[in-house]
Amino acid sequence: MIDHIEDVESGDPNSKSGGHKVTSQKYDYLADYPIIKAFLAGSFSGTCSTVLFQPLDLVKTRLQNTPTKISVNGRHGAISMLSIFANIVQQDHIKGLWKGMVPSLARCVPGVGLYFCILDYTKFHYLKGKTPTALESVTMGFCARSLSGAILIPITVVKTRFESGVYDYNSLASALKQIYRTEGIRGMTCGLVPTLFRDAPFSGLYLMFYNQTKQLVSRDLLNSPYSSPIHFSCGLTAGILASIVTQPADVLKTKMQLYPNKFNNLWSVIVYVQGNYGIRGFFKGMVPRTLRRTLMAAMAWTVYEKISTKIGLK
Repeated sequence: MIDHIEDVESGDPNSKSGGHKVTSQKYDYLADYPIIKAFLAGSFSGTCSTVLFQPLDLVKTRLQNTPTKISVNGRHGAISMLSIFANIVQQDHIKGLWKGMVPSLARCVPGVGLYFCILDYTKFHYLKGKTPTALESVTMGFCARSLSGAILIPITVVKTRFESGVYDYNSLASALKQIYRTEGIRGMTCGLVPTLFRDAPFSGLYLMFYNQTKQLVSRDLLNSPYSSPIHFSCGLTAGILASIVTQPADVLKTKMQLYPNKFNNLWSVIVYVQGNYGIRGFFKGMVPRTLRRTLMAAMAWTVYEKISTKIGLK
């Protein structure tokens, strides 16, 4: 946050500022629209990271919804991240790796923008711009992601189904209409609980790890020309730790959104995954998801920090 009031020496000891006066450049929080700035900066960072790392999200979804064997070039082999990549390229060519891009952008761009907007608003109004503690970071991230995740859950459902290859929707709008017509509100919000169990803790833990890691770096380095790689490194560390903890919820979310008629509640999908795959089933797709979430979050925060500095949010 930039300083809102600049104190300078005043010759009037009776002034209301107690010997200081406010300059004519006093910062008006509402007049300067920092919330809009935070939303735009977050949306731009979300766009860059979503487009770049969409193939990893696609592979993760396919991994969580495939049997133990997969066919590539007519040969059957054990499923892996590379075999999924090869299978997608074989069937849909390189462009197939970006399947589901439209719903991904529709979800991530406003979602990331709203997330950063809420964080910036909370930091200014409740923390007065100070660095949050570990508990405050967890709480801020948890609340911000819960709100944005709940608002955008219908887009999340469509995104998952686009990426799975199970459903054949023509467009985002037609998918939303079809889901609402055939499944109602329940279909539009299926998987909300595991989605929040995945996203809210991830964001809370990520923000805590990110802020705590940044505190290990000197202020001079954070303000130096090397600030971007430092922010990116902090983001990588935070992303890896947060991704591992929240992976089981991501598996459950995918199953519930792909097969809403099969899984009526969270417990039924837990029993299914445990019975068919064991404990390992809760960590299917962990490698591509960890890579994607870690790199995406690290890049989003790096771009956001850079843009925020440029437009006067920091």
